Amino acid sequence: MFGIVRPCRHRLGKNLSAQWMAHLCGLCLALRGDHGQLARIATNYDGLLISVLTEAQVRPDGGPGSGGGRRRTAGPCPLRGMRTASVAEGEGARLAAAVSLVLASAKTRDHIDDRDGLLGRRPVALAARRVADSWSRAGARTGAGVGFDTAVLLDAVDRQAGIEALAGPGTPILTVTEPTETATAAAFAHTAHLAGRPGNAAPLAEAGRLFGRLAHLLDAVEDREADAASGAWNPLTATGTPLAEARRLADDAVRGVRLALKDVEFEDGRLAHLLLAHELGRSVDRAFGTDSCGHGHPHGNTHGPAAPEAGPGAAVQTAPEAAFGPPQAPFTPHDPGVGAPPPSGDRRGFWAGCAAALAVCCTCKVCCADEFEGPWSGRRRQGACGNCDCGDCGDCCDVCECCGNCCSCDCGCDC
Repeated sequence: MFGIVRPCRHRLGKNLSAQWMAHLCGLCLALRGDHGQLARIATNYDGLLISVLTEAQVRPDGGPGSGGGRRRTAGPCPLRGMRTASVAEGEGARLAAAVSLVLASAKTRDHIDDRDGLLGRRPVALAARRVADSWSRAGARTGAGVGFDTAVLLDAVDRQAGIEALAGPGTPILTVTEPTETATAAAFAHTAHLAGRPGNAAPLAEAGRLFGRLAHLLDAVEDREADAASGAWNPLTATGTPLAEARRLADDAVRGVRLALKDVEFEDGRLAHLLLAHELGRSVDRAFGTDSCGHGHPHGNTHGPAAPEAGPGAAVQTAPEAAFGPPQAPFTPHDPGVGAPPPSGDRRGFWAGCAAALAVCCTCKVCCADEFEGPWSGRRRQGACGNCDCGDCGDCCDVCECCGNCCSCDCGCDC
């Protein structure tokens, strides 16, 4: 249950915070309802953006796409402190579930191929592969039910492996991020068809393409130090891309997403706007270790790394580390966290991580604790409803009415 878009509830405000939780719970329940309890570990913050975008475009007249904006009352859940809640359901939640499952399946196979932890043992690897195959088939069925062909995601995963095998110093980093961009573009664009607004497909595809690029870049930045310590493949290290260049590309992607959203016709786009126009900037600042108010005006260094550069093959300097559960970017948890990375021996294998994930979920830590230990990485993580990360922004927690954000920003909204 992690991702690059992790909004602080104070910035969301009461109304938008309730909407955000409705989509998060809706994705989780869609996974459980169609695919069983184990599938709930594929729940992630970025995946719920699909549900958010679908509902934001839905017309209130009950016309085409109205299934994307339904709500229902869900029963008590440990993640909500055993309280009932209104949760999102319909085609948007099901599309989000399909994407999350297919990518969780792909990430699980990646762990198996890398023989990570317990997956290096043949019996465990065989069992994990069965689960991955089951998730892939389940995601394809759910995707077909909402008119989305998950083959585009599987093709992206297959091409990603081939591109990484050939990448080396001098390979453009955007060559490596292309499969992720293609997959996220397809998923974002399909929300327009679910909502009955085909004219939104093109700008949403562009927003999705840039979101996928950003997710891949931030994952690489956050994993850079840990990958160097473990000898794992990292796109920045492999291609010799400096952190300053990665930061430039990330900032450009954030601006591109904001521009693309201006061409989307939303019915109620406040939550989508806040998450994609505002929170993405905070995600970049968090990954690169810069101080920002979260509205595109960082107080610190905006175009350089927080640590010295490392060239290809050089010793990697300090950088944030990210590790997430089974799903992989684009719609997958990147588990950005707090504090220094643990020794590589503290990482859990796939099954041990699954057990730890169930434990932190059932004890409410993911949602309600200020911090908890990441199931797979062992790092300290911030709970979804825990401490605010507004930093020293002063009155930034006074949320304005127009888009759910505060202060001034450069995204072009009227805040």
